[in-house]
Amino acid sequence: QVQLVESGGGLVQAGGSLRLSCAASGRTFSYYTMGWFRQAPEKEREFVAAIGWSGGSTAYATSVKERFTISRDNAKNTVYLQMNSLKPEDTAVYYCAADRSRRPIVTMRGLYDYWGQGTQVTVSS
Repeated sequence: QVQLVESGGGLVQAGGSLRLSCAASGRTFSYYTMGWFRQAPEKEREFVAAIGWSGGSTAYATSVKERFTISRDNAKNTVYLQMNSLKPEDTAVYYCAADRSRRPIVTMRGLYDYWGQGTQVTVSS
């Protein structure tokens, strides 16, 4: 069982930046693929970014590539999402998730095993 706790959300003006953090429990965290997903009101939860267990591979949704950066610090059991040049359409609840399978990065939400409670990101015009 893995517990994930997100933090760092808030209200920011368009063009601003935020850094989300996700702290994870569990001794095997370093072997998990970690992902970020988001869900806007009345929309489905969508993939944002993911990072492999070694940190050497990443994947991004086309809507956030070149603006967002995912990273991890296995010594701290923490994954980050640096969000720059934020747009109003980035407004959503952001969730971190963990895939324990040790397979290559996947982007389908149904393949992730553990989820955090979410943190709200609101970008004003």
